[in-house]
Amino acid sequence: MAAVSARTRSLGTEHAFVVLAEVNTLAAQGRDIISFAIGQPDFVTPENIRAAAQRAMQAGHTGYTASAGIPELRRAAAAYLSRTRGIAVDPEHVVVAGGAKPFIMYAILAVTDPGAGDEVLYPNPGFPIYESQIRAHGAVPVPLPLVEREAFAFDLQTLRQRLSPRTRLLILNSPHNPTGRTLTAAELRALAGILADYPDVWVFSDEIYSAMVHDGEFASIASQPGLAERTIVVDGVSKSYAMTGWRLGYAANAVLAPYFSTWVTNTDSCASSISQWAAVEALTGPQDEHRAMMASFTRRRNLIVEGLNSLEGIRALVPGGAFYVWPNVSELCAMTGAADAEALRRRWLHEAGVAVLADRQFGPPASGEGHHVRFSYANSEANIERGLQRLGDWIRQARR
Repeated sequence: MAAVSARTRSLGTEHAFVVLAEVNTLAAQGRDIISFAIGQPDFVTPENIRAAAQRAMQAGHTGYTASAGIPELRRAAAAYLSRTRGIAVDPEHVVVAGGAKPFIMYAILAVTDPGAGDEVLYPNPGFPIYESQIRAHGAVPVPLPLVEREAFAFDLQTLRQRLSPRTRLLILNSPHNPTGRTLTAAELRALAGILADYPDVWVFSDEIYSAMVHDGEFASIASQPGLAERTIVVDGVSKSYAMTGWRLGYAANAVLAPYFSTWVTNTDSCASSISQWAAVEALTGPQDEHRAMMASFTRRRNLIVEGLNSLEGIRALVPGGAFYVWPNVSELCAMTGAADAEALRRRWLHEAGVAVLADRQFGPPASGEGHHVRFSYANSEANIERGLQRLGDWIRQARR
């Protein structure tokens, strides 16, 4: 029988979708599952954005576009990035794709060569597709641990130790999935100071949650002196405008934009024309519904963090952004005989009817870090309260 490549056999996955399939299977069997597993807003895309898509269809905007995207969206994205990042972004330096995720692949392909020993540093725990794509395209993954004692910020000394002459790319994600950690301007200045000693290192700044900062203002590494030229700023409309299914993201970098455009030509040809027109409306139209969604996520964060910290054996830091909380469940595992967070996750799903993700699904836990799970609070306040009640009942029963 014809063989499948080793690269394909070793390709990683996004475990949120694996757990989602488990949830759907149980739901089909009649189980009532409260899911905190998937990172997807529970809101409907705002009406004005949906109306813009309808207008685009009625106007006949249903064919191919330029691979880099329609000019109207590139201008809108450039203006948005310039305003929110404090840097000057030219529309010609913006490329549009079918979501923000493809730019992980495009960036790795653009700055590393397979078999050359080129290294890519990525956050651990982190979005699992980072490591998967690094390996798939022949680069060397170098995990950069985010540890609880640093409130899941980068340990700068560890970063210095792991940067090398072979490093080609550093992946940043702020606000961060899965911890919700948001890097401050002061932390980014310190990071930029280290990167000044490595002028050949590109930075991939995954800022898909940039509009979802709960406290203070969002800060981008691209705003630091000398970093804009070698930072790939990536954002999109999926999370902040409840448009996950529209599959629309964009990236900006003056040098790499033409190469990204060529990669789009080689893969998807172009992003959906209808989604592009909808994204124009998202970025330039009324922001009332967007602001209401963001305020709701802040209320939910406060509710779930307070609730988790009231449960025996669980300790949760307050996330600064996105819609994730990453509580330490080490004590609870010991109390209930769960070997690790994955075992606890399975028991919660099948015994309590509550779905979360385990730490190992975001990379191997660092030594001494204990056990963590990820809650996505992209769920209603009523469901958050119901889920917390179920967990409280389960903990009392499991202890007995």
